[in-house]
Amino acid sequence: MSKERIFENHRKTAETEIYCKVNIDGKGLSEINTPIPFMSHMLEQISKHSYIDLYIRCSGDVEIDAHHTIEDLGWCIGEAINNALSNKAGINRFAS
Repeated sequence: MSKERIFENHRKTAETEIYCKVNIDGKGLSEINTPIPFMSHMLEQISKHSYIDLYIRCSGDVEIDAHHTIEDLGWCIGEAINNALSNKAGINRFAS
């Protein structure tokens, strides 16, 4: 593949601040730092089993609840993956 499928994203709101970097063609390496241990664990598993390198630094208002942090993580990671995939050439649906 000639073009690297890597994207960095930063999201800052009143409730959260998140930095993420994804490498679609990685090795399943991760460096995850969120204030929600189970969320960190699940993101590590996604990275490991999908072979997508995932680096995340996250802070959020978890003393209120985890909702904003999880929601904003989803936005930030999803946007990074979408941008890293660029024109999505060569991607097929499951079982295509």
